[in-house]
Amino acid sequence: MSSDVLVSRPHYDSRAVAQGLPEKDAPAGPELPQPSSGSATAGYRSAKYTTNEWFSNYRTILEQAGTDHHEARSIQRESRALNQDTEAATSRTQAQGTRLLGERLQEIHYWRSELQRHIEQLLADTEALLALKTRLEKALDATETPFAIATDNLTCRTRRLGPDLVRDSVEEELLKEVDLIRSIQALLKRTTAQVVSQIKMNRDAKQTLELDWSDKYQAYNFDENGGRHSNMSPDTQHHPSSATMQEQVCNHSSWTKFTQDNLSKAMQEEQATSSLRVLVERMLQDTTEDLRVQCSTVDRAFSQRCAELIEAKTQLEINLVEILEQIGAQEKNIVALQQAIHNKEAPLRVAQSRLYLRSLRPNMELCRDEPQFSLEGEVRQIDASVASLQQQLSEARGSLSHLEASRMALEKDINCKTHSLFIEREKCMTHRNRYPTISVLSGY
Repeated sequence: MSSDVLVSRPHYDSRAVAQGLPEKDAPAGPELPQPSSGSATAGYRSAKYTTNEWFSNYRTILEQAGTDHHEARSIQRESRALNQDTEAATSRTQAQGTRLLGERLQEIHYWRSELQRHIEQLLADTEALLALKTRLEKALDATETPFAIATDNLTCRTRRLGPDLVRDSVEEELLKEVDLIRSIQALLKRTTAQVVSQIKMNRDAKQTLELDWSDKYQAYNFDENGGRHSNMSPDTQHHPSSATMQEQVCNHSSWTKFTQDNLSKAMQEEQATSSLRVLVERMLQDTTEDLRVQCSTVDRAFSQRCAELIEAKTQLEINLVEILEQIGAQEKNIVALQQAIHNKEAPLRVAQSRLYLRSLRPNMELCRDEPQFSLEGEVRQIDASVASLQQQLSEARGSLSHLEASRMALEKDINCKTHSLFIEREKCMTHRNRYPTISVLSGY
């Protein structure tokens, strides 16, 4: 080997240039001798490459170029394949996302339609319950009239006189009517409270459905806008954080269950509303029927009582006429008896005068002869007749006194019956004509 020092040639990295990288500076080394000519370089090795080095460098460059060319072709093929694969995968994924968004839109639309249907149903049920509440309030107000009529009838009947102040069937039916009205009023108040409570629950359920519907409406709009995005859409932009899975977000099953639970609650309230409406309608019908039946019962009792009063008054009036006739006849009888007693005075005076004159006869002429016996018998007969007439006159006067007492009793009882009849017919039954009709009692 020569003792001359070999100096390497500068290295030029063509790959760095192809890749657009800055060229690395050559490492610092000893200062290379400048080529020279002539006798100045005599005894030293020339700085030029050898032929072998030239060929070696040439082959190295060719091999490196071939290797780089082959690698570039391979990378280009792989790039085209990868580009096609990623493009197809991206298209498939985007198409699948668009399809899933469409299916999601259909699902949201279905549940939103269900929510809307039940919201409208709850709204209609609430309106029906509000109308029913108004009917209940009107029916409750309507019961005040029959209650006032019944209590007024009881108050009026306390003004009956004497023996007519009796606890009869009319009073018992009126007391039943008052108790029935009070129980119906309590029932209407309880039912009204139930209706108000159901209205509140319906509104709460409707509010829950409306909130869910509103969320689904916004979600539908977001997904619909997202589904309309395409690769050519100008309003798309990068949102790197949106692709991160959020732990607090619900899954599909819980999302579906949430809406199903809301709808289930709404359907429960709809069923409860339907049952309550049927119950209230039946209750209003039953209470109205009960009140009208009791009203008819009281009216019949009043009619029967009035008929009894009329019959009793008629009988009393007939007896009063007979008593008045008897009083007149008895008065005439007393006058006749008095006249008969008075008519006995003259015969008695005649007989007594004859006896007195015959008692003045002298001596043996004063005898008890037939005329004497006849006169004495006549006096006794007249005295007995007068005594009988006096006894009869006393009995007639006693009978007249009894007749007068009966007349007064009859007249008093007739007045009592007339007063009672006035109360029953003019006060009570006339007042009962204001009894509410079936439609009013039903709350219409």
